[in-house]
Amino acid sequence: MQCMEVWGGNQVMDSNVEMSGLDGWVYSRPYMDAKGGGDVYYCSACATGRITRLLLADVSGHGDSVSEAAGVLRSLMRQFVNFIDQSRFVRSMNDQFTVLSADNIFATAIVATFFAPTGALSLCNAGHPPPLVYRAASREWTILQESEESQARTHDKAAGGNIPLGILDMAEYEQFDVTLQTDDRVLCYTDSLMEAKDPTGELLGVEGLLRLVKSVWTPQTAGNGKAFVDALLAAIAREYPTNLSDDDVTVMLVRANGQGRVYRFWPRFLAPFRLIRGIWQAWWRGEKLPLPEFSIANLGGAMIPQLGKPRRKTKP
Repeated sequence: MQCMEVWGGNQVMDSNVEMSGLDGWVYSRPYMDAKGGGDVYYCSACATGRITRLLLADVSGHGDSVSEAAGVLRSLMRQFVNFIDQSRFVRSMNDQFTVLSADNIFATAIVATFFAPTGALSLCNAGHPPPLVYRAASREWTILQESEESQARTHDKAAGGNIPLGILDMAEYEQFDVTLQTDDRVLCYTDSLMEAKDPTGELLGVEGLLRLVKSVWTPQTAGNGKAFVDALLAAIAREYPTNLSDDDVTVMLVRANGQGRVYRFWPRFLAPFRLIRGIWQAWWRGEKLPLPEFSIANLGGAMIPQLGKPRRKTKP
């Protein structure tokens, strides 16, 4: 991906995507092989190449209504492309879906913002299935979620948060941070995977999906995003005859590649020019301008690496 670029949509996809600090693979197949589905996926890169944002949303409905929602999400990705803190982006998504809810359009979503200089990954879950994470140090797949202590604080601060977008106006969406080390992976997916059935006809759920992920994780699939995703989907399809045939199917896999942690002068030097070009393009399209987040970590850290630190304490 290029700096100031937003990539993705809601069409058929089976492709790798290279981002700052992350290697990714996106697979998406709309229901009944339609031109566009209810699953919407986007990746964006900021002007300096330090901030990568991932979005995976499951929008209710099909056809024109989803295309409209996908366009709204793309515009918001562009508007907040230069923000380290994703809070305003998530609130704006909820505001937009609150308006769309008049037409019975809602969405679940997982939003992840990766800050390459520190390896910090901030996650916000709006009613979406939880991601899975592979830790290279322990060689183990687990469910990526907050600690129990963090969950308790979140519940006390904003009970009822992290519900699907458009359900509750002014909802507060909490987020938590983790640190990705080199070769760690994160797997995001839509509910067709966890709502698939096991051989007895019971729903797989997150634990069942985790079991299948572990079963297809081999030396051959570990080094190839496409091979891993293909093996996982094939394993799910073998569990029960109708699996993955009654809904949209989307999988987003990313791997921390260890790049982007070293300060490079020229990408930072050219960032203001990319920003100006992006602002001019947004003005020409009649969109909101992709202004940078006015914080020390963002503006100061763009030129002085020591200032570009995450705002919250992250867990390894």
